[in-house]
Amino acid sequence: MSNIKLRVAIVGAGINGICIGWELAKAGYQVTIFERDSIISHTSRASSKLLHGGLRYLENGEFRLVREALLERHKWFQDAPSNLAKPLCMLLPVYRNSKRSRWLLKLGLSLYDLFARDSGLPSHMWLQRNEVLLKDPFLKPEGLLGAFQFWDGVMDDQKLGFWAAKQACEAGAIIHEGLGVETVDINGKIKLLNGSLEEFDYVINAAGPWSKFLLGQSGLSSSHDLDLVRGSHIVLNRPLRSACLFEVPGERRIFFVLPWQDGTLVGTTEVRQKFLESVSPSNDEITYLIQAYNAYFSHPVDENDIRETFAGVRPLVKSAQDPSRATREYALEKKHKLINVFGGKWTTARALARQVHKLVEM
Repeated sequence: MSNIKLRVAIVGAGINGICIGWELAKAGYQVTIFERDSIISHTSRASSKLLHGGLRYLENGEFRLVREALLERHKWFQDAPSNLAKPLCMLLPVYRNSKRSRWLLKLGLSLYDLFARDSGLPSHMWLQRNEVLLKDPFLKPEGLLGAFQFWDGVMDDQKLGFWAAKQACEAGAIIHEGLGVETVDINGKIKLLNGSLEEFDYVINAAGPWSKFLLGQSGLSSSHDLDLVRGSHIVLNRPLRSACLFEVPGERRIFFVLPWQDGTLVGTTEVRQKFLESVSPSNDEITYLIQAYNAYFSHPVDENDIRETFAGVRPLVKSAQDPSRATREYALEKKHKLINVFGGKWTTARALARQVHKLVEM
């Protein structure tokens, strides 16, 4: 198919919409991205700041997704400026009362290394208790058996999203901010919030948490449903020696503690969110994160140590009663000239874009 003159509209300028626009513009399509607010201004700027394969997704059997995400993590490291995306050494401490055994964690990390074997990053290794406390003397020593050291990635999500948008524009994409889409149809027509009508060869609905709402407003149905899950974070006014993954005390849930802008980022929660409900951390979530942090560090914090809080809504493909076990896989649905995008991870946005490109070419 000759795509030189084909016009494509993309609804939403989060990271998925930006990467789809970048991919299609590189391929010669005339791409226009419509964003009702500003680019990278909602979910995509309120991520956990990790470029990662998703170590915990291995427990859910999502091997394909983890492998893809680790490959994409490597591509971000290769292509993006190093101040926006870079490798991160992390500790996964093991305590006597941990829900997961040392050997189960080793199995997961061995798979992680196998899937990331072409990344050039070091393999995981076991650190004895005294080695862990040398790395971070503020970790509570009681019950500490040791820790696994492994590698993942960290990013400045908003700046990296701006960088990707710049690549898309340089490839020929046009981005309209402050110009939302009211309805779409399967024949390539869209109605803008300003009342104007436009027609395209393809329309990509990449509106994230709003994608299902847009279909409903357009009188269209879908075989997929979304589970809107809020992830809240706190940033503490104190430096951190080592990035860590921990189990929430008494739970199997994982939370992380990362160095972030001369402070410490603690996250995340997983709370179901109603559509159009205010997206901000609740008092319960803030308390939950403080208590989780204090369970592992010898210098406790309280609300007075928090310099910032933020939350984002993840539009997960509905798949489980427990949102922490919901799939992080994305789903694509093509109906004539309309392609709907559901779910997806920040790390895999460019892989998702390549799949959308294939659907456009079909």
